[in-house]
Amino acid sequence: MLPFTHAKPSTSEDAVSLVLGSDRGQATRARTQFVAGGTNMTDYMKLGVARPGQLVDLNGLEDGAFRQIKVSPSEIRLGALVHMSEVEDHPEIQKLLPVLTDSLRLAASRQIRNMATIGGNILQRTRCEYFRETSWPCNKRNPGSGCAALEGFNRQHAVLGGSSSCIATYHGDLAQALVALDATVEVHGARGRRRLAFADLHRLPGETPEIETTIRADEIITSLTFPIAPWMARSTYLKIRDRQSYAFALASAAVVLDLDGTIVREARIALGGLATVPWRAREAEAELQGKPLDEETCARAAKVAFADATPRKDNGFKIALGRQTLVRALLETRDMRI
Repeated sequence: MLPFTHAKPSTSEDAVSLVLGSDRGQATRARTQFVAGGTNMTDYMKLGVARPGQLVDLNGLEDGAFRQIKVSPSEIRLGALVHMSEVEDHPEIQKLLPVLTDSLRLAASRQIRNMATIGGNILQRTRCEYFRETSWPCNKRNPGSGCAALEGFNRQHAVLGGSSSCIATYHGDLAQALVALDATVEVHGARGRRRLAFADLHRLPGETPEIETTIRADEIITSLTFPIAPWMARSTYLKIRDRQSYAFALASAAVVLDLDGTIVREARIALGGLATVPWRAREAEAELQGKPLDEETCARAAKVAFADATPRKDNGFKIALGRQTLVRALLETRDMRI
């Protein structure tokens, strides 16, 4: 680990100002990095994957809105410094949005969820083992060096959204629920405040996999908001993994359903463990709309969801697994008692 300086500002304006004069470019490679829970950054600094010259610790921010959970009849707002476990344990959210609670309960370990913040979790790096091991080429860690995963052991890697430069998988669980819930992200930066759709936060790798989000180096996330309706209580997050605890998803599905009897008025579907970004399966949603939700229609929707999937040497099984995961998630959500 290389030497670095540490700052702990008390306002978001001061936090942003600490970036000015160092760099305003691509966030993941910036000299100054914001941290809160620090559960990923600490690892990356120890491994030599990240070498920031300055850490700006957001835990000193005095604005209480950063740590508040607000639930109204029509909207939920999560401050960026709320811990994952606080949202997981919130009784109203458990009742109103099971998909959100499920996605947190199945993420990492309880110890990490006690430490990690909502804002930091959604900005976790898209990564694979070749990214974490600095002796291997990795276009994400070292642009232009190549991608060892393309011809290496790629069982865990993405079948959706990959490119010839990167096939690493986005591993977060919370993000799948948020993309299905049409969440909005508010950020504060040197140019002021702005809001963006959560679906527009993460970028496909293309030829520049080192640029993972649309957040700039001088911006911090202040909050996440999403509209809610009573029908969203019919929602589930299903995660399939190699072991029952503390493992990334091989395949996951966040499902939110609005049903008229068995007929689908609206379906929202996000897939995890299978793509390079939190993956909204809009074509599968359209396939279900207006139809009875039975095994046959679910299987057709699942086939549509993976129509453009690209398997590699070791991960072809993920296409069948992803389809099965989605069908099971849809049927389990249909059968929920709410």
